[in-house]
Formats: sequence, C-alpha cells, structure tokens
Amino acid sequence: THTMLPLLLLLLPAAHGIAQLRYRPALTKDPQLEGLTTASTFVLDQPRCVFDDYGNADIWLVVALEQAAFNNTAAPGTPETAFQGFPDRVRAYMTLNTTLVNYPCPKPDGDITVLRVGSETSCAQEPTRPTCNGPLPGPGPYWVKFLALEGSVPVAETAWSEPIILRTAKSPNSISTTGSGHSAGMIAITTILSILFAILLAGLVAMIIFWSSDSCSGSSTFSKPESVTVRRYNTHHVYDQPAARL
Repeated sequence: THTMLPLLLLLLPAAHGIAQLRYRPALTKDPQLEGLTTASTFVLDQPRCVFDDYGNADIWLVVALEQAAFNNTAAPGTPETAFQGFPDRVRAYMTLNTTLVNYPCPKPDGDITVLRVGSETSCAQEPTRPTCNGPLPGPGPYWVKFLALEGSVPVAETAWSEPIILRTAKSPNSISTTGSGHSAGMIAITTILSILFAILLAGLVAMIIFWSSDSCSGSSTFSKPESVTVRRYNTHHVYDQPAARL
C-alpha cells in the first residue's frame, strides 16, 4: 500500500485530464476587416489571454467537420491529422501552430489580432506540409477549437466554436432581375430602342448610297441631242416665171 501511494499521486494529474478553458473561438468582429468568410476561408480572433498558464505549450488550431471526429491524443503532422487528407480520409486536421509569445496579453495597441483559416494555397497538395493552412474544400459547416500541447501531451483546450458556414457562389439561373437595376421592363425598352436605332441607321445609309449613285449618274451621262430636220420648201412663184424654165 505504501508503495502504491506515490504512484497514484504521480498519475493524479493525468487522470485529471486536459484543462477545459471557457474560451470559445469565434469569427472576428474587427470593423477594419472585410471578407470574414469567403468560399474557402474564414477569419478568427486570436486566442489572446487564454493560455497564459501554459507558457511552454504549442497552441494548435483544430478544424473539424464534426466535433466527435477529433481525438485529443492525435499527434499533429501525422497522416491522421494532415490537411491533405481532409475531408475524405481525415475529418479533422491541425494547423496554425505557434507559441504563446505570438499571443501576447494584453494586446498591443494597433495590432490586428486575427487568424485567416484557409489562406495557404502553395502547400495544399504538398504531403510534406501536413499542417498546411490550406483552402477549405466546401461551405461546411466547420467547427474549430484551440489545443495546447506540451511536447506531444495535450494540456488544455478551448470549447468548440459555433458552426461556421462559408459563402457559396450563386448560380446564374438563381439570380433574379426583379427589383434590380436591370428589370424585365428596362430590358424590353432597351431592346426596342436598339431595334429602332438599327432601322434608322439602315435607312440613313441607304439614303446616302442613293444620293451618291444619283450624283455620279448625272455627271457622266450625256443625252443625245435631237436631230434637226430641215424641210425643203418649193417657192411656187419661182416656177411661175418664164425665165426659170429656161
């Protein structure tokens, strides 16, 4: 009994489990930032003043399609947690690891304290970068949490976030023109005006061609002058004179 007591005391912290922190990751509300969610990324607030009691730990971000898909004993940088297997073979991956020095508390004035998840494209297909912060493959929903590891041992974790849904591109067929700047009535009026303008332009061109043709015809065609008929008249009184018959 006396021999087992020290061993039980040593195992007591392990039996206590991972510290559950009350912090819950969330999309940032920083008014200076736009595009908090896109088709493949989203922006979180950094976990400032959350892991202050774990100065020797590495802080990891866990991204999951299902909360139950992640096992806290899974090691980062392994096939079990590699981004390149997400979401088919891997349902939760680990990325954006850093030390507490990069999450100073309190936040210095002027610092932008956010993390953009899904911003790295160069390593998305690179197996040698299993902790790649690659583009997210679909709209989700996704759940995230921060996990502190000392070596390979998890020591603290935050709560899971609320579900995060990314933007999806709209199909052209689903875009309504009603109430927009290009309504159906406006399109019909524009079409009619275009047709009328085309007719007017065609008439103007035809008129110019006609005038040009008529002008050329008048300058190069000469009318044949009428032949002059000279009638021969006999003077009757000449034949009445006797001398004319000689």
